Amino acid sequence: MNTLIDFGKDTEYHFARGLRAYLARVARAVGVGFESCSLDLEVPSSGYVALDRTLPGLPGHDLALIWDEVHGWSAVVEPAVGGAAKVLAYLGGTEILPVPRAVARFLEVLRVAGPPAGSFRPPVFRPPVFRTAGHHEDLVDRLPVTGREGLLRPSSAAW
Repeated sequence: MNTLIDFGKDTEYHFARGLRAYLARVARAVGVGFESCSLDLEVPSSGYVALDRTLPGLPGHDLALIWDEVHGWSAVVEPAVGGAAKVLAYLGGTEILPVPRAVARFLEVLRVAGPPAGSFRPPVFRPPVFRTAGHHEDLVDRLPVTGREGLLRPSSAAW
């Protein structure tokens, strides 16, 4: 992992800490603990939240949420006997890092209405939030601040 240092602000360090905190808050909002989460900080960065429920009509398929730094949140099902996860829907919207309660609402609507509740196509975030993998400097200040190191960057009122 490369680290960018800019005027006393270690971008990758703050990105990793903020993404971990954000994922923990989303996990709490959807009713699971941080032990159900995993992070991949390689490019493209992503987060995974395993859920302890299934969707009606898909028994035996584990349900999970996946966030990636280009397309945001998606809901996926994983076959019981192995194989690749299948994307059911993307949250979409205008925010790559929506507030945790928005992710929880997406999941609840998906559970009630089924896959048509979201988009089947990965969203493309347009300017000013057009996303390409690896550009973490534009996400750092939008992620939750944790600990004393938050003094080195502005805090977000949304967190």
